[in-house]
This record gives sequence, structure tokens and C-alpha cells, in this order.
Amino acid sequence: MEKIIDPISLDLIRKELTPEKVLCNTNKGGNIIYVVDAHDSPNVMQEIGRLREISFRDGGGGSGLAADIDIFDTMEEPYKQIVVWDPDAQAILGGYRYILGPDVKLDDKGQPILATSHMFHFSDLFIQEYLPHTMELGRSFVTPDYQSSRAGAKALYALDNLWDGIAAVAEEHLGIIYFFGKMTMYPSFDRPSRDLILHFLWKHFPDPDELVRPYKPIMPENSPRMMDLILKDTDFKDDYRNLKEAVRKLGANIPPLVNSYMNTSAAMKMLGTAINDEFSDVEETGIMICYNEMYPEKRDRHIAASVAEWTRKVRQRFPKISNESMERLKSRRSSRKTAIFEKLRRKQK
Repeated sequence: MEKIIDPISLDLIRKELTPEKVLCNTNKGGNIIYVVDAHDSPNVMQEIGRLREISFRDGGGGSGLAADIDIFDTMEEPYKQIVVWDPDAQAILGGYRYILGPDVKLDDKGQPILATSHMFHFSDLFIQEYLPHTMELGRSFVTPDYQSSRAGAKALYALDNLWDGIAAVAEEHLGIIYFFGKMTMYPSFDRPSRDLILHFLWKHFPDPDELVRPYKPIMPENSPRMMDLILKDTDFKDDYRNLKEAVRKLGANIPPLVNSYMNTSAAMKMLGTAINDEFSDVEETGIMICYNEMYPEKRDRHIAASVAEWTRKVRQRFPKISNESMERLKSRRSSRKTAIFEKLRRKQK
């Protein structure tokens, strides 16, 4: 393990977090969301790498490098970084990195060049029908200071703030309908609990089309038949209660991010689990979520901030626009994304 780099100068960070890089404000917590990359904000990228490595090591993972920065952060057309900034503490609270499907290149075998490509094989159906409308997400983190209750409301809304950023990117790019990402469980996590969680995911979030699958899938150590006796209900809510009770009896808890994803959409797809041997052998479970099939109350909550920012920009450009015209523009914008989704659905059938 390399020694983690020292904090980057706050002055250098503030100089790079300029107004044109603001995505939106957060819905709760009073924070600001920026989008940057390693080329336009090299110092912010260094601080993100430092904080990611601290956060992941704290959880039992990490790259082992002085800063968690890889080729996907720094390549010619790099992954973008969603940054949640706390203006009160003048600090980065957390973040995500992402790349949009239209920007993804294919290798000589026809597979997409993604941060997950060493673990997962992508089907032709996924590459042709889904990838052009997909945002790949990864390296989600909340800094340890904001995982503590001592941070108050800032900590309480940390995961919500990250989802605000994801939704805002999807709202900016109307063709983006799907989110592809990973849920991480660390090697130290209780094995029987892990098996129950993965068994639950396969049961309630199937992927019959086998859109994406691990090259080397992790198989459960416990008998599926025995787990069926615990996860015995067909209804999601009832079976979710079974899962929580069983995991707690084993002395563990469902990881927060896993919990967050499971309660985002009934149509989420479980894509399999693999060991990430490039990242401290953590176990990564691939998932895919359709933006238009998220629970409406969750989606609407997270898009509120981005809609407000879009409205502000429209009013700034057209100061005399009426409220009625503004509402028509909002409706038309929303309808365009829905139309893209419905066209994809018809094509996929």
C-alpha cells in the first residue's frame, strides 16, 4: 500500500470549481454538484483520487495507490466526475464517475472499453440496443467525515445528493435511459449474508436476456434450497423484510448503497457478481436500472434540482418568458425523453 497523498490546496480546488462546471444544487443539504474531468480540473481530480482511496481503504478496499486515479480517469476522452461540494465546509463530500454510451469505444473484439470490461462480457444485444442509451457509473464514494452522524444533515443526505447528480446528468442528456453500474461488497463482509443478498437479487431482479454477465461469476457458498426457505415470499416487500431480518440475525446489515439501488426500481436487472482483482479483490455485482422505470417518487425527488437549474438558465436567456410558456417547455422536454424510451421499448420487443 502506498502512502496516500496530502490534501490538495483548497485555493487550487476552488479555482477549478468554476460556475460553468456547476450541474445543479442538491435537493437537500445545501450542497452544490459540479461535473469535472482530469483535463479541465487536474487538482480537483487529485483530491477526488485522494478522497476515494481514503474512503475505499476505510471500507476494506482501495487501489493501494497514493491516489485512486486510473487510466479511465485520465484517458484522452476521460470519464466525467460528479462532485458533491459542501460550500459551508469548503470540502468535497462525495462523488461518482461516469461515461455516456455514445462516447464509449469498442476494442478489437467488439467489446466496449469500460472500467468494468475486465470483469464483464457484454452481449451483442446490450451493445447494439442499450449501450447508446446507457450511462456507466462507478467509483461511488462518500468521504468518511460525511459517513458519521457528527456531520448532521450533510451526512444524512449524502447518498441522496449523489442521486441528484446522476438524475441531473440524465436530464441533460435526453437519450440516456439506462444506468449501468456495480454494487460493492468487501471481502470482510459476512459470507452467509452476502449469499442471501445475491440470492435475493437474482430472485427479484432477473435478467432473462443475459445482457451482461461476469467472465468468472461468483457462486454462492450456501445452498440455494436452504436460502429459499429463508427468502420464502414472492412479494418483494415481504421478502425484503425476510432478508433484513436474516442478515441482522447474522450480525450484519445490508450495505447502504445496495439498499439504495434495491429500492430504486422494481425493474432493476441483476447481472451477476465477480471479483475485481484490480481493486483489492472486492466483489462487484453488476446492475442496470431504467431511468423511466424508477419509482416515480424517487425519480421526481432527484430531478427537482436539475429542473430548477434548467428553468433558471432558460429564464436567464429569455427573461420575459411567461410562466405558461415555461410550463409548456418543461412538458415538451419531459415528453421527448419518454418518447425515446417508448421507441426503445418497441424496438426491444
